Amino acid sequence: MSAAGLIPRNSLAWLLTAQVVVLLPHLPRLPWWVALLWIGCALWRVQVQRMRWGYPGIVLKATALVLILVGVFLTQGTLIGLDATVMWLLMLFMLKLLEMRTPRDALVVIYLGFFVLATAFLFDQGIPLTLYQCLSLLILVAALVGLQQSAGRNDPLRALRSAGVMLLQAIPLLLVLFIFFPRLEPLWSVNMPGGSAKTGLSDNMSPADIANLARSPELAFRASFTDQIPPLPTLYWRALTLSRFDGRSWSQDRWLNNLPALELDTSGQAVEYQVVAGASGQHWVYSLRGAISEDPRLRRMHDYNLQSIAPLNSTFGYSATSYPQALLQNEPLSALERNRQTELPEQGDPRARAWAAELREQYPDDAALVQSVLRYFNQQPFIYTLNPTPLGQHSNDEFLFDTLRGFCEHYAGAMTFVLRAAGIPARVVAGYQGGEVNTRGGYVLVHQFDAHAWVEAWLPGQGWVTVDPTFQVAPERIERGLEEAVRGEGSFLQDDYLSASRYRGVTWLNEARLAWDNINYQWQLRVLNFKGEEQMGLFRRWLGTADWQRIGLVVLALAGGVMLLQGLWWFRPQRRSGTAQQRAWASLNQRLTRLRLQALPGEGPRDWQRRLEVALPAQKSRLQAFFDEFVRQSYATAAGGSRADQQRLQQVLRELLRSLPRKRPAAASVLLRDGELSSSTKPL
Repeated sequence: MSAAGLIPRNSLAWLLTAQVVVLLPHLPRLPWWVALLWIGCALWRVQVQRMRWGYPGIVLKATALVLILVGVFLTQGTLIGLDATVMWLLMLFMLKLLEMRTPRDALVVIYLGFFVLATAFLFDQGIPLTLYQCLSLLILVAALVGLQQSAGRNDPLRALRSAGVMLLQAIPLLLVLFIFFPRLEPLWSVNMPGGSAKTGLSDNMSPADIANLARSPELAFRASFTDQIPPLPTLYWRALTLSRFDGRSWSQDRWLNNLPALELDTSGQAVEYQVVAGASGQHWVYSLRGAISEDPRLRRMHDYNLQSIAPLNSTFGYSATSYPQALLQNEPLSALERNRQTELPEQGDPRARAWAAELREQYPDDAALVQSVLRYFNQQPFIYTLNPTPLGQHSNDEFLFDTLRGFCEHYAGAMTFVLRAAGIPARVVAGYQGGEVNTRGGYVLVHQFDAHAWVEAWLPGQGWVTVDPTFQVAPERIERGLEEAVRGEGSFLQDDYLSASRYRGVTWLNEARLAWDNINYQWQLRVLNFKGEEQMGLFRRWLGTADWQRIGLVVLALAGGVMLLQGLWWFRPQRRSGTAQQRAWASLNQRLTRLRLQALPGEGPRDWQRRLEVALPAQKSRLQAFFDEFVRQSYATAAGGSRADQQRLQQVLRELLRSLPRKRPAAASVLLRDGELSSSTKPL
């Protein structure tokens, strides 16, 4: 027998099917030639199986390996990053088909398929992919079962059914391990490469940056509150502060960020909430004014923002408490910090600087000067728009005195510039404002189009005070959201026709969107965010302890109990008793009892057969096949028949059972008495 014949044809079909299913989620991220590579490998392997082609030689395999290396490098720009590594693994998974000679090689391909399946969660952990990967897992296990089938037991449906049974049996143990096994960082929490940037805020802000971000319907995060949801206009979600201006862009001041965190005044009413944020690849997280958190993965910064110790490369959930009325850094600023918070480039925007000087002469009090700038935005014909006029070299001058058209970053950046030029410490705060209440789940959705920028000015006796010039121009943006603010120009998600958020006015569509989002939120909250702290809290509520020794005993007891129950079910007496022929007889008799056509006491197989053929004429051929096989194996074959005989009996039994009607037919009143057929109206 040739080497190709060592792997049964049905096993190869399962392997190719498993590869297609496992590779499919990765294809949208890969170049088109990767799909062609798999098709070529699969066709070559089929030709080898048909003994028309031979296995590739060492030279051809080495050449293919080099070409793949070149392809990965040209596509990803590196051979080391995560994307490149996954791509490299996928193509090795494909090429392994050409080396597969024995069932042991096929096992290696299947085991590699399990690992490739897991790599898809590096890029997505949503419900649709999870459900699809359950199907992929079923196909891989079916391929594993199919590899064990002999030529005489070539039954693809049986392999699929056996795989499904095994996976269903594993679910109870899986749940025990999920709840009680020590939580490790998931595979998808590894560092994402630079080429996998996420949609979201950047650590610098130029004119029109946030306006461009506001065109995205992507979800930034969800937030649920312990008590009632605060009014949406009060929800200013801080992410980062921008304190350096280079004449065009605002960015973070690394020196200020490295200063130690200041004490927080915790007076006033506290707001407790939980946030589940998507992957952004950044360190910043989202919190309301005056936030503190006991989460060890977070730290409080000098600017009173919260920051993650590690980049957010996967779904990230955390709890925080905010004090909106808290005074932020009420003590006088140091000379160095005050200098950095009022620093501006030496040149640029001369008209804005001159206006700031005029305001300073007119308003010696800092608070009065801030109010004067706000009044200017309110009284002049400024326009809030997602389509601002492009600005030149002196961007603040052109915006404040010429175009008067801009988005929130224009207003925040220009006001911060003017306040600094007047000698008032000021900074831009970037984050999100408001959100959308999902009444089904009782939480707030914050999208990328809710991105916002506002101003913090330091005032004596008040500390850092929040002022929002956008509110002076477009109060509907703060009170009712971006869609209402730009309704007149029709620019809300104007380029994203397929976004469900664009059709929030369609009641049934909006209800469906919110219902689906609630399902996703519960998935992220209960499953993806079930990490160490959540697990410890569950143990304290259920077991009254977080001691791992006691927890380990509980895990062993539960796992042992699950396996014991499964063992008792698997080895139950009804399953082990009798020969294969007796079990087939019992199965048919149990099914026909529902039709009141069960075997009569002392009735032989041929007598029962004749009675059933009269009662069920449409099944006569299948009854004949079953009873012929049953009689042959029961009376003409020693020791109950071979394994192939038993499989054949099971096959004809399944065909017969599938053909039986659900209800008792009228002809079923025919009874067999004393070896002759007679009619009766009495039920059996």
